[in-house]
Parts: sequence; C-alpha cells; structure tokens
Amino acid sequence: MRMNRPRSLPTPSSLLEALSGLQPPAWLVDELQNRCILLLNHVLGQEPEAMDRLRRQRGKPLLVQWGRVNLCLQATAAGLLERASPNATPELTVTLTQTDPWDLVSTVAKGAKPAVDVRGDVQFAAEVAWLAENVRWDLEEDLSRWIGDAPAHGLVSMAQRAVQAVKGFLPKASAERGA
Repeated sequence: MRMNRPRSLPTPSSLLEALSGLQPPAWLVDELQNRCILLLNHVLGQEPEAMDRLRRQRGKPLLVQWGRVNLCLQATAAGLLERASPNATPELTVTLTQTDPWDLVSTVAKGAKPAVDVRGDVQFAAEVAWLAENVRWDLEEDLSRWIGDAPAHGLVSMAQRAVQAVKGFLPKASAERGA
C-alpha cells in the first residue's frame, strides 16, 4: 500500500512569484486604473497647493510604468488628473524600477520610497516630485465622515498595528526568499 506524503504549504513568496506571472484581463486593469485615478483625485482635491501645481502642468502627458502596467495621465484645468489620449506622447516618464511585487511592498512597508527612473521635462518632474513628497491621504479623516471619529481612530490604529506586524514579518520573508 502506497501512502501519500503530505504536501508542504506554499510560502508567501512562492505564492507571489506564481501570481506575478499571471496577466489580468484588460477590463480589470482598466477598471483598477480608473479607481486609482479617482482615489488620486480625491486626495488631490483636499490639497489646494497640489491642485495649483497640477494646473501649471495642464495637458502634459505623464506616463507611469511598473513592469507591464502603464498608465498615461495628464493634469486638467481643474488641477486634477485624467487619462491622456492613447496616442499622447509623454512629456515625463516615471518608471518604478523595482519590478518584483514583493520587493516593492517591502520597500514601501519599511517607509522607504521605491526606486524610480524619471525621464523628460525637468520642471514637470519637479512638480511630480513635490506631489509625491508632500501630498498624503488622511484616511482617518475620510473614515470619520462615515463612521465617526472614535471608530475611525480605532480602525486606523488597528491598521497601523497590522502594518507594524507586516514590517516585522518582512525581514523573515526576505531571508526565506534569499535562502
């Protein structure tokens, strides 16, 4: 009688590696990009200085690239973002050079900025750098409008503790990946 050996459970890094090779359907990528633009505009809408800076760059296409994902944006007259036309030639290209999702998550979770390659209009690049450095989403404030101050504070505190737990896990997972 032959006995089956139990299979070992996949590690988080092996799951990410397996998933990174999958290509999501175009409609899903399109919808996720639309949601991303809505979120960016929500955050920008709370920062008048950021909107003023974007107004000065109105109509200039910005291409953001990460691996196989490309999103071409442009600033509107209102100082928000919209998709640029598909045939637009970008005046600025920002490429996230960390293509491994696990490495990118690890970098961001540690509070560091991901490595990027920036090419194109220097003034436009300076404005985008200012936005990246100074504009932050106040999640707790947004949540408090829906559920009240105390529950929003509790949820954000819980999320911060979860992030701290992930930060503690990342060195272990990175060591496992390197082994």
